[in-house]
Amino acid sequence: MTDPEIALGGLVQAALTAELGEAYAAADPLIRPSQFADYQSNVALSLARRLGRPPREVAEQVAAGLAGAAAVADAQVSGPGFINITLRDGWIAEQAAGQLADPRLGVTPAEPARRVVVDYSGPNVAKELHAGHLRATVVGDALVRVLEHLGHAVIRAAHLGDWGTQFGMLIEHALDLGEQATADQLAAGEFTAFYQAARAKFDSDPAFAARSRQRVVQLQAGEEQAMRLWRLLVDDSMEYLRRLYDRLDITLTDADMAPESFYNPMLADVCAELESKGIAVISDGALCAFPPGFTGRDGRPLPLMLRKSDGGYGYDSTDIAAIRYRLTELGATRIIYVVGSEQHQHLEMVFAVARQAGWLTGAGQPFPTSAASCCSAPAWRSPAWLRRC
Repeated sequence: MTDPEIALGGLVQAALTAELGEAYAAADPLIRPSQFADYQSNVALSLARRLGRPPREVAEQVAAGLAGAAAVADAQVSGPGFINITLRDGWIAEQAAGQLADPRLGVTPAEPARRVVVDYSGPNVAKELHAGHLRATVVGDALVRVLEHLGHAVIRAAHLGDWGTQFGMLIEHALDLGEQATADQLAAGEFTAFYQAARAKFDSDPAFAARSRQRVVQLQAGEEQAMRLWRLLVDDSMEYLRRLYDRLDITLTDADMAPESFYNPMLADVCAELESKGIAVISDGALCAFPPGFTGRDGRPLPLMLRKSDGGYGYDSTDIAAIRYRLTELGATRIIYVVGSEQHQHLEMVFAVARQAGWLTGAGQPFPTSAASCCSAPAWRSPAWLRRC
């Protein structure tokens, strides 16, 4: 079904052409909802000075030109030159019936179709989804369905937090607790209690914290025991996510999980590439990128830490690897990140490094909309992140 406002705009422009000539064919019809009719056109007020005529006189001429239009039941002039337009009930019924008979519900496929990665949900292993995760999950899935209905090739990417510093802590806690007790607690869905207990020990016991940090390095190196316990945490968390997604009718599947661990084999190469290009440098023993234009309150440049001084990697590293993979390997022509607004600066820094590296082409200036702020670039080779979901 054609948007009535758009349809009326076309009718008003046709009336302008017929009554006033081709010079006025492209004039903005200025259609607005009206409390006195279905819609109101203020075009006569905007054209009166140009025509050198009273606006009400112009409005009456345009209203006369709308007479007999299939969509219009009545067009009345009020005030200084407002045109109040009432739609014909039969026209609305005809449009609705036509849409119901159309399997695409009147939606025209996008031209050209794009290859779009939608990064959403953002679950974490051994953690329950909180309100922010649920919001991003629902909004992201709605975007995916809209994009697919438009004919785009959509790649769902639930960036599963299954890697990083916290897993050293969780694995050490699992060792202290015992594997069977850990499995029983997670199978019961007690993720929050498990995580909080591990966190409390990490914050209060320096020896436990030191073991946890060393365990991270072992995990990232593929040490057998660390990998087995990590797999236990991941498997139980995935079962929880499957049940939740099914309950919410979310279309994400196991195949759509884009875990941080997937990028682990790429991290050394990403770091080497950025270092060779002069984008990443050693700072206090860590390998960092300092994208231009980002400073802290003290005015000093803000870093993205690509490799820690102990050789480990964090989420900065995996986010950089992810955008390189999506652009250069998946061939995405658009990436949409559905995240909380607190991720704004972090993702802008990731995008800036991707531009410096030449993976993300085009200047990509952000522009605001009612619900999102997007970065656009030629050929759509740029990401967008949803500020509020």
